[in-house]
This record gives sequence, C-alpha cells and structure tokens, in this order.
Amino acid sequence: MALVPHNKGVNPTSRDGDRNRAPLLKDGRDGHRRYSTTADDSALVNQIMLTDKSHDHPYEVPSLAVTQILQTIEAILSRVTKPDIHDGTLVPGALVPAAIHADALEHGKALHASLSTLHDSFDVPNTVFNAIQCELISKSLQGEDANKTAMDILDIVQHYDWDEKVVLALGAFAIKDGEFWLLAQQYTTNPLAKAVGQIKQLHEILERAGTSLKSKFDAYNNLVRVIFKVTRTIVHLQEIHNDPHLSPELKATAATAHIPTAVYWTIRAIIVAASQLLGITGSEPEYVTEVWELSSLAHKLENIFDHLEEILDRLHQLIQKNKEEDAFNAIARILETPHIDNSKPLKVLFYKDDQPALYDCYNKKRVDIDVLKRKVVILFITDLDVIHENEYMIVQQMYLEKQHNPTRPESQYEVVWVPITDVWTEAKYQQFESLRNNMEWYTVFHPSVVSPIMVRYIRDPRKWNFAKKPLLVVMDPQGKIVHKNAVHMMCIWGSIAFPFTSQKERMLWEEETWRIELLADALDQNLYTWITDRKYICLYGGEDIEWIRNFTRAARNVALEAGIQLELLYVGKSKAKEKVVKNIINIIQAEKLSHTLEVNLIWFFWIRLESMWQSKGQILSEQSRTQTDHLKSDPIMQGIISMLSFGSSDRGWAVIAFGSADMSKANGEHMLRSLREYNNWKIRPTEIGFIPALNEYLEGVHKQAPHHCTSLILPATGIMPETVACAECGRLMERFSMFRCCTD
Repeated sequence: MALVPHNKGVNPTSRDGDRNRAPLLKDGRDGHRRYSTTADDSALVNQIMLTDKSHDHPYEVPSLAVTQILQTIEAILSRVTKPDIHDGTLVPGALVPAAIHADALEHGKALHASLSTLHDSFDVPNTVFNAIQCELISKSLQGEDANKTAMDILDIVQHYDWDEKVVLALGAFAIKDGEFWLLAQQYTTNPLAKAVGQIKQLHEILERAGTSLKSKFDAYNNLVRVIFKVTRTIVHLQEIHNDPHLSPELKATAATAHIPTAVYWTIRAIIVAASQLLGITGSEPEYVTEVWELSSLAHKLENIFDHLEEILDRLHQLIQKNKEEDAFNAIARILETPHIDNSKPLKVLFYKDDQPALYDCYNKKRVDIDVLKRKVVILFITDLDVIHENEYMIVQQMYLEKQHNPTRPESQYEVVWVPITDVWTEAKYQQFESLRNNMEWYTVFHPSVVSPIMVRYIRDPRKWNFAKKPLLVVMDPQGKIVHKNAVHMMCIWGSIAFPFTSQKERMLWEEETWRIELLADALDQNLYTWITDRKYICLYGGEDIEWIRNFTRAARNVALEAGIQLELLYVGKSKAKEKVVKNIINIIQAEKLSHTLEVNLIWFFWIRLESMWQSKGQILSEQSRTQTDHLKSDPIMQGIISMLSFGSSDRGWAVIAFGSADMSKANGEHMLRSLREYNNWKIRPTEIGFIPALNEYLEGVHKQAPHHCTSLILPATGIMPETVACAECGRLMERFSMFRCCTD
C-alpha cells in the first residue's frame, strides 16, 4: 500500500518527497502480497497456535458478549442508513433521486429495528479495543509487515477464545470505519461535524469517492463485507461447538484444524482494510492499495468462508441427526416403559400445538386425546390405499360389532387411524380428508400431528416395522404397547381376542387344537347347528366344476351307505377371481350340489387362514430358533399349511370332520378315489370310526400315487421360514418368489 505517514525527514508539502516513502504495509515476502500461499503452511499454523493462551488465564478474563458486539458491528459496517457514495447522497448540494432516498430510509428502518433488539448496555473491553486500534493505525503508518501486525494483535487477545479474538479485532476496526461514515452523514446538517469535516477535507474525499476512487471504494467495501461474513461464520462455529449434541471428537477436529487459521487471515484482512481506510480518507488518496490486491485478499477470504460454511453445514447435519436420535430414543423410552395411564404416550404419538389432535369421524368434530385416556387404543396404521386392504374390512367388521354391543367388556377399546405416506401433497391431503369422512372411528385431525420422528419410529424395523401392509398396534390403558400388530388375532378370533395383547394371543393358541371350529369358526350360520347335531361336516374347494360334481355325488352316496349325516360346504380357493367364484357358486346352487359360502365370506375364509399362518408362526418362532422343526411337529401349523396348499391350487380338495377331534383332509384326486372305493374299506368305520377309517385308506392311496405337485403361496409379509415341508409327503418344498397383480 503506497499511502505513507507524515515523515519528519521529508517536507510534508512536497509530493516528490512523498513518492519516495515506503509502502504502508508489507506482506513479508519481498513486498508482494500472496494471500493464498500460506494458509496451509504448517509453520504459520504453529506460529498462530503459539499465540493462543485462552486456556491458561493468569488473571480472570471477563466473558465477552460476542453476539451483541457482532450485531453492533454489523450495524456499523452497514453504515446505519447504508449510504452509497456513488449516488450523491453524501455529496453536499447533490440531487438525490427519490427512489434511492426511499431505499436508504427503508434500510435505515430495518437496521434500527435490528439494533432495538440489543440490550441497552453490555460490557465492552475498551482497553483491548484501544490497543488493537493502536496496532491497526500505528503499524499501518509505519509500513510494518502485515503478518507481524496480525501476530501482535493475536498476542493482545491471547487470553480470549478464537471467536472472541476476531470479533474484538473487527470491533476495533468497525469503530474507525463508523467514525468516518458518521462524520460523512452528519457533515451537511451538524455544525460540529461540518467543522471537523472541513479540517479533514471531507468534501474533497467524498467527491473523489464518486470519481477517481470509485473502484477502490468498491473493492474496500467488498473486502469489509467478506471479512464480516467470515467473522460471523467463525462465531457460529464456536457456538456450535458448545452444542451438547456434538461429540468432543468432532468439536476438536473442526476447531483445531480450521478456526485458528481462519481467524488469522481475517485479522490480516482487517489490517489491510484499516490501512485502506486510512489511505482513501487521507489527503493523498493516490497512495492506496491497488484494486486487484484487495480483490485477491477478498477472494481468499471467500474461499475460507466457503470452506467454513461446508464445515458448519456438516456440523448442523450431525447435530440435527443426533437431536433426532435423542428424540427417537426419548419416544422409545416413553412408549416402551409403563406409566400410570396412557396420557404421556398419547402426547408423544399425537401433538398439535396444544390444539385437539384427533378427529371424531362419527360425530364429525375435532377432539382432544383425553377421549382415549385409560382405554385400550388400537392404532390403525396404513398408507392412503387403506380401503383396498383386507385389514380395513377386518377393522370395519370389528368396529361394527363394537357399536352394536357398546357396553360389553370386549367393546371397551377405541380405534385411531394413523395415515403414513412418504410425501404429503395437496392431492394426498384431499384424499386423506375424503377417506376420513367415510370412517366412523377416530383419526388424526391432520397428518402433521404425527411428528417425523414418530413416523421414523413407526417405520423402524426394530420397532413397529411399518412398510406398506397395515398395522394394528395396541396400547393398553397404562400406555404400554402390548401388541405390534394384532390384526391376525382379530381376524382369527374377533372380539374374543380382547384386550388384544401378545399374551392373550399366546393363551388362545395354547387352548386351541386343530379342529373344525378353528378352521371354519362361524362363517356359515349353519355350522354351529351342524356341530351341535353331531353331523359330519365337509369343507371343500377348487375351481374344477366337473370334479365338484363328481365329488359331491360320491360324498353323498358314501354318507348314505355309511349311515352318517354329512353336510357339504363349498369354500372356494385362495385369491380366486370373483367372476369365476360367482359362476361356480351359481352352478352349485342351481344343481343343488351343496351349501356354499357367500363370495365375501370365501375371501374371509382364506384371509383368516393366512392370519393363522402369521399368528401361529410368530408364536412358534418366539418359542424356538429352529422354526422349521416346529412347523413340522406342530399339528395346527401342519393343518394350516395343508389348507393353504389346497387354496394355492385350482384343483379340488376336501376336509371332512366329525366333532372337535377327528378330521380327514386330502387333495381332490385322492379324496374322490377313496370315496369311490368305499366298498374296499366300508367294514373299517364300524371298527374304528368313519374318519379314522377314511384316513387309513387315504394313506394307502397316497402311497400308491405315482407323483404329486403341491404349491404353497404365502403372504410376503410377516414370518417367512427358510424351508417348509410338503403337506402331502413331508419332503422339503422348493422355494420360489412370485409377483402378482390382479385387478379383479
């Protein structure tokens, strides 16, 4: 920088003498300022670190109000009304365009509003400011090396933290910058300012600012702007290091590696800016730093700023991640520990700015979570395709039964629909409201009452593991989650499963055996009567109408000859096409071949069997690691697998039962052959009973059969064993994956 101080050895009025003076500041590298070459110099970093004694206080260093000082510095550097030296607002007698004047007023109002939020007073270390100002002014006038000046300033602030060091340096500079612009603003209106301005030749300075010094003013202002940006980021980094969600290792890495070097280069830029301010506001403005040199330093600071911002962004992301993890763990603690009642867990699940979080679909009004207090709460968690799901129909049937019998103990629960989707759009919000209007239980008032962290908990495979298939998560009156998906036990046992706990599910299976009541429940109104009247009951299915005709005819003939009362009930097949099923039912009814289930009950029969597979399989998997052995040895599970195998095929099949114990099952070919060959075993029923005799003969038929091909289609959700034994021969079945789309 070429502006020089008054020199006793040179005539101060001689311009030729002035031009022989040394530059104000030297870079320390042969007079050239290569600002971008020493940032990574380990020797420089070591030198910077040696100046820091912030952790070794020989005396009590008062706490610095960094935030307040930085806000005040920002106001000063913005020059309160942001005067533009190029638009004539500061030049006496100049005409100022109305738009420019209006912009200045608006900016002034904004800054005054910002300053009004500051405390009226806060402690400022004036002695430190004065010492730094002396360094900035005297060393600049003496032409001292900028690096040495920076180190001297770092020595002055050695007992302060890194963010405080740079804020103190910038504050000292901002005072000098503010003094000049305050004088410039009041020059035309305040007599004292005018007198001082005349001595400083302010009028000439301001005129040159709009002409010959315009580019240098611009470069100066840009450098000051970047200095403030970097300072503010350093302060933010220091603040973030105090965040409890950041590990000590990360704090140490970010602070040690980058902040000290950034502080050094910012202070060094402040020294250059102070020297430039002295030059452009002095009487000899030709001796100021060249624009390209200021731009070069500003560019270096911009690079430092970008790097610090990257670090800051990463730290913010880490902090946010840790905050979310803490929130996730807090949710887990609340939902997984017992409470006096369910109030606290419900508040974790549903919260909406102290506003009622739920919606009563039956009464069409917004309600508070208190309506669920001390009740069994079933959280019906689905996506927006809920009405197409089997679980929706199960909940609908359960709730209808509850409404018809509201006072019985099994009806003392409430259902809350909780919709979950990846991204909520306006169309999805409308879809949510449309679905809500067709429900009769409770729902969330708005999807936002379920926080993103709660949604993450719901989706987490270690927690509730919601993906796409609906869940029925059960919370007891004390707020404990007693079942993560009670849909299967509800499907199997209905309201008998109340209060829908995992313990209740295990107890129900312990009391259960493979019997016709479990298999068919009360799907047909005649079933209970048939069982009470001790009739033989035959459930059969398939889509081969010729086999159906042959089988029902043979079964009736055998029943007549054996002297037993036999009732036949057609239950179709799993995932059958509705048109095909309706056609078969019409033929069976028209030809009076047997009783039939209604189409919707045929669907439910097979869905219920799949629920048995899921529920019983889950119980078995919890009992032992060797799940395959349990599948082989458990008679109920073997019966379920057989039925699902039958339902996976288009071929006929049949199950014949008597009472709650005896049951016979086989594929259509074997069962039809055994009935047609009744004369071969008709003596045995009188000796051991009809069902044991049929099973005995079926075993022989099976051994004589040349081959068979059995399929088993299982739902993709829930348990999925590595191996499954064939229901007919006991050999391990081959495993395939199947994708299916059926719009029928």
